[in-house]
Amino acid sequence: MNSESKHRAALKMLFAALLLTSSRSFGQTLSPAQTAPSSAASPVAPSIDPLAPPKPTLNPLTMPTLTAGQLELVKLEGEFCDDVAKRGGAAFASWFAEDGITLQNGKPPVRGRAAIAAGATWDPKDYQLTWYAEGAQMGPGNESGFTWGHYDATTTDKSGHPVVIAGRYITVWKKVAGKWKVALDASADEAPVGAECCVVPKP
Repeated sequence: MNSESKHRAALKMLFAALLLTSSRSFGQTLSPAQTAPSSAASPVAPSIDPLAPPKPTLNPLTMPTLTAGQLELVKLEGEFCDDVAKRGGAAFASWFAEDGITLQNGKPPVRGRAAIAAGATWDPKDYQLTWYAEGAQMGPGNESGFTWGHYDATTTDKSGHPVVIAGRYITVWKKVAGKWKVALDASADEAPVGAECCVVPKP
């Protein structure tokens, strides 16, 4: 078996392990520093459109150029998502480094795990968010890296109707005493579809 065949075989084994360790492709988490509504609301599951295009996934079977480092970060983020899906805001904050930072549209940075935890008080029954990674990059030395992709946050308004907010995210990871921690988590509004940003309103 040549070196290329060995590399592909290793990637397939790592991908199989990734699927076994996560009940969902990338699970659930919450957008940086985003909190649940002040009043409790019944959980609302996002509707699934059978005609919607499949979500892009990082798959070594169809993308043989993915490195073991990239797949390690995707697996790591899947574990982060699953933990937050079960435990909510407390889990979200627990994944950050002591000097971690969150950034969000129109809001000042939140610096430090203690400050992040103070704002991360949501219950996953009241606030739901799913994401999927569209890219990953491992840094030199395998001591830091980042993943990025799309998220959909679902909650309810005062009338009980579902409200969904879509956006982009990036998670920067670093090793602290040999353990992966979130160094920075940032989100931004989703870009307009097509050329909506450039359409001149009709009179």
